[in-house]
Amino acid sequence: MSLDLRRLTRCAVLTALALALSAAEGLAPLTVLFPLPGLRLGLANLVTVYALCRMDQREALLILLARCLLGALIGGNLTALAFSLSGGLLALGTMALLVRVPALSLFGVSVAGAAAHNTGQVLAAAAVLGTAAPFVYLPPLLLCSLVTGAVTGGASILLVHRVPEAAGQS
Repeated sequence: MSLDLRRLTRCAVLTALALALSAAEGLAPLTVLFPLPGLRLGLANLVTVYALCRMDQREALLILLARCLLGALIGGNLTALAFSLSGGLLALGTMALLVRVPALSLFGVSVAGAAAHNTGQVLAAAAVLGTAAPFVYLPPLLLCSLVTGAVTGGASILLVHRVPEAAGQS
């Protein structure tokens, strides 16, 4: 198999994994414990962190874009695409910058990504609604991002260290 075909296949598999994690996460919403609109654990972020660490940033971006678009199409909610993309792109950009900082672990990178994701979604909500009212939710969402980012950060550390860069390549 050519290198390009391997890279495309790996991106497709990781996109499918991110979609599956996102769907599974929807089965047990965190809003039952913390009644904040849009609060999720962010399991699909595991794939983003892995892609940033083991692939290039372009591939990580393509996986994120495909996951957001396919998730909105499968879920039948194209309005959710604005929230998913704004949060995902801001988180990806933040993590792409921070993953290169040697003093910062994936734990910290993931917490920052969770905070950026929540911030992006609140920005999208404010833009869609045409009001600053959604910013009321930002402080509690940022507090929750400490927990959600810590959970996904811990899992990301295990994932990146146990799944090698050249997995599946011969």
